[in-house]
Amino acid sequence: MSMKDNYAVIMAGGVGSRFWPVSKTSYPKQFHDVLGTGKSLLQQTFDRLSKIIPAHQILILTNTEYTDLVNQQLPDINANQVVAEPAMRNTAPCILLSALKINKENPRARMIVAPSDHWIEDENAFVKDVHKAFEACDEKDVLMTLGVKPTFPNTGYGYIKYEKEDKAVVKAVETFTEKPDYPTAQSFLKAGNYLWNAGIFIWKSSFIIDQFQSYLPDMFSVFEKSWSKLNTNEEESFLNENYPNFDNISIDYGILEKAEHVGVIEASFDWSDLGTWGSLHTQLPKDENENVSVNAQSIFIDTSNTILRTSKNKITVIKGLNDFIVVENEDSLVILPKKDEQEIKTIRNLVMEKFGKHYG
Repeated sequence: MSMKDNYAVIMAGGVGSRFWPVSKTSYPKQFHDVLGTGKSLLQQTFDRLSKIIPAHQILILTNTEYTDLVNQQLPDINANQVVAEPAMRNTAPCILLSALKINKENPRARMIVAPSDHWIEDENAFVKDVHKAFEACDEKDVLMTLGVKPTFPNTGYGYIKYEKEDKAVVKAVETFTEKPDYPTAQSFLKAGNYLWNAGIFIWKSSFIIDQFQSYLPDMFSVFEKSWSKLNTNEEESFLNENYPNFDNISIDYGILEKAEHVGVIEASFDWSDLGTWGSLHTQLPKDENENVSVNAQSIFIDTSNTILRTSKNKITVIKGLNDFIVVENEDSLVILPKKDEQEIKTIRNLVMEKFGKHYG
């Protein structure tokens, strides 16, 4: 297995709306140093993938308005590594685009697709798991995923079901389930053969292209007609003309739920999608009452299991709160029970409707 045939695609076009008000349309979550490491989530993702992929073979798929941010944060990459999507169209179109670009450069290419804003603790374990997935793709045509053993019935994650009696490292996937309700998530944990869908995919570029031809033929045909324009000066005008017309469809729904040859490896690393303030609370150091303080000079009184985040290291005193999220930004303050964290998306929309889109 040659490193020169390994490519990566980092998806960095999302808004991260459940991390509002810190994550905004103008400066989304992946460009923030959320964990206090000195690096943004995008920079950490790039560094992690560079351990297994030649740095010049890592593409960053992002929205047109974020290309400057990507270039600021990754100043050493080549201009052709940043691929600008002129419209937000979920994961299927950007994965097909990147697979075709990679395949045109190297028909033997294997590729890993990863979100730009996730947390992975043991990066060496991540590298080993990705190697196993690449090996599985070399042995046969299969769409590989990495699944994470669930630790609680999270309703914010998708789930992957595998055959219960399957003891192999690469297990055959039976079904994908998007964010279930709480009783369903509880039943998944009890069943024991479900994994969280980490949104990390590994496959041969040629094989995923074949799957698009089978399951999303209309999208595929648009690209096929303009194959000659990819990786040339004509690519941008082709995307501007066609990309906004694609269906807003995820790779899970468009391909993986329908495909016949899908495998999963249970990840040997701890993982979080850092999708909510509660998930960030889980990953950061806590005081003796399970409180987390980010960018704040804080005093907690009669307060427990609460996450506080201020914009400029403000002195903040909190008394009498349990299981709360308190987030202050330059122009916004949000205080809500942690159990309602999934409502932040809705709250953000309310704020934009009432006070203006620039607040979102």
